[in-house]
Amino acid sequence: MKELSVIEKQIIEQFEKKERDYYSVYAAKSKDGQRRYSEKYPSIRPCFSRDADRILHSFAFTRYIDKTQVFYLSDNDFITHRIIHVQLVSKIGRLIARALKLNEDLVEAIALGHDIGHAPFGHEGEANLSKEVTEKFTAPFYFHHSVQGVRCLDELEGNNIEENNKKSLNLTLQVLDGILCHDGENLLCSMKPKRNKTWDEFSKEIDNKKNNISQNLSPMTLEGCIVRFVDVVAYVGRDIEDAIMIGLLNRDEFPKELGANNSEIINTLAMDIIENSRDKDEISYSTTCFENLKKLQEFNYDRIYKNPMIKTQKEKIISMLSTLYGRLLDHVKSRNSTSPIFLDHINIIDRHDQSKSYLNDTPPEIIVIDYISGMTDDYFMGLFNDLFFPKKLPFNFRQIERLTGLTKDQVSKMIKNEEGSFI
Repeated sequence: MKELSVIEKQIIEQFEKKERDYYSVYAAKSKDGQRRYSEKYPSIRPCFSRDADRILHSFAFTRYIDKTQVFYLSDNDFITHRIIHVQLVSKIGRLIARALKLNEDLVEAIALGHDIGHAPFGHEGEANLSKEVTEKFTAPFYFHHSVQGVRCLDELEGNNIEENNKKSLNLTLQVLDGILCHDGENLLCSMKPKRNKTWDEFSKEIDNKKNNISQNLSPMTLEGCIVRFVDVVAYVGRDIEDAIMIGLLNRDEFPKELGANNSEIINTLAMDIIENSRDKDEISYSTTCFENLKKLQEFNYDRIYKNPMIKTQKEKIISMLSTLYGRLLDHVKSRNSTSPIFLDHINIIDRHDQSKSYLNDTPPEIIVIDYISGMTDDYFMGLFNDLFFPKKLPFNFRQIERLTGLTKDQVSKMIKNEEGSFI
């Protein structure tokens, strides 16, 4: 590893001194960050801050911008997308971490990455991908976005690691663990971290989650517990505001014990977490606040998430997911290099790998799941249209010949795939 300069060492010591002097005894310290692989170049940034930057610059993070939260297939520009949700989780989580003297950088990294693995069309898309695709085509696991998020960041993104020639962002165990364990839908009144996990234990938890998507996992840090709690804090009131925005609810309909609007709900929940978690090795709500939160979440499920008025396209989406999965699976198995799954997915991952290890070492079913789960809603719709609906020719052949100098026979050969049929 490259030697650090005197100034770089001084900056690192400055950060470490802040953690020693200010952080709670229960806080995760940057010096304890565990990476799976050794790194060639040192950094003055604390390890969890560096992880947050790596997530921020990933391809998967970029796709947040057009992944919907609850109300998919909506033209309303004010509806929450995942890019907003993860920033809200990060902001609220860092505020709570600051009040509890915990590691804000770790909270930020987990928060920014916690929904990376979500499929298009929100939780509806996730459930359909698991039930209608994974089971139907006997892929070797049930799809869950937290597991997929870890896979994206630990196996599909980043540079090749010299130790094993595999791609990885080489994030710390503490960050990946927080992403895996963030199940916000499963409400808990209090949570203690499961400290001192190893990489082997983490891998076993991934396998367990693949086989049982309802399994409850505990993060190894208080910071991971914060993100799990704040995931709910960030969406429970915001989803109500979105429902009011599109006319699904009126403001006088939802329970007001936690507040009359999203801002008041966030403040109530955040302050309750801080008051009940100070100087403790657990993150907790008060009993009263927790009961009110359960009541509000039950209202959301009944009036928003399960509302048939926003499920009118459900059967179409199920059918489209299954149909697209089957077509793309055929393309991978037949090595159809002109297919979008090669051009927009496989070739990008294997770009600098002469052995094509992702294509050759990954089951075709998993490749297709990786591809579909990474799609935004609009990309999914556009790809389905391209593969299954005919398109008008943009020019007549005389115009093409004038513009390109190519004959219609040459153009015909260019737009046919290897089997001789149009894609």
